[in-house]
Amino acid sequence: MLILASASAARKTLLTQAGLGFSAYPADIDERALESAAHEAGADGRDVALLLAKAKAANVARAHPGAFVIGADQTLALGTELLHKPVNRADAALQLDRLKGKTHRLHAAVTLVQDDLLLWSDVQSAELTMREFSDDDRDDVLAREGEGILSSVGGYRLEGPSIRLFEAISGDYFTILGLPLLPLLAALREFAPEVLKDQTA
Repeated sequence: MLILASASAARKTLLTQAGLGFSAYPADIDERALESAAHEAGADGRDVALLLAKAKAANVARAHPGAFVIGADQTLALGTELLHKPVNRADAALQLDRLKGKTHRLHAAVTLVQDDLLLWSDVQSAELTMREFSDDDRDDVLAREGEGILSSVGGYRLEGPSIRLFEAISGDYFTILGLPLLPLLAALREFAPEVLKDQTA
């Protein structure tokens, strides 16, 4: 059995498009508390993403003995500061204004856990630079994106109209969407080949 420890629509879509059969169960953890403790201990965005991915997978694996559980998390780092999903459209506008004309980094972590054993983990990063867009540009994109923008860290979706706000992007597309898919598929071939066979039978 393959389980995604996440309710993320983007991650579920990526796994589905890769031809994988899986169940999805969101983890029951206090992400902000874990992040805060890690940040106080000197962790950066990559460290936090990996910590949360491991915690999510471990949490769900405890309730599903024997299953292969995928944990994933993504952080957005603007310098040393981590930004989170906006709570409303006004908050999304403020976040976009903070990112305007600057380069930020997305760190996407993914883990594979079975029972209490961490089989594999990886973190991939991407750099994204926003252009000096106008307020009208920003508001037009937010209107086009709608409520879906509230589920995306940073207040944008590269797979949507938000792409208009960017000047340059460096990094793997799947990493930007929040799930380093190619390394994950390689890990499944190595550690859980029976899961892949089940999907293609």
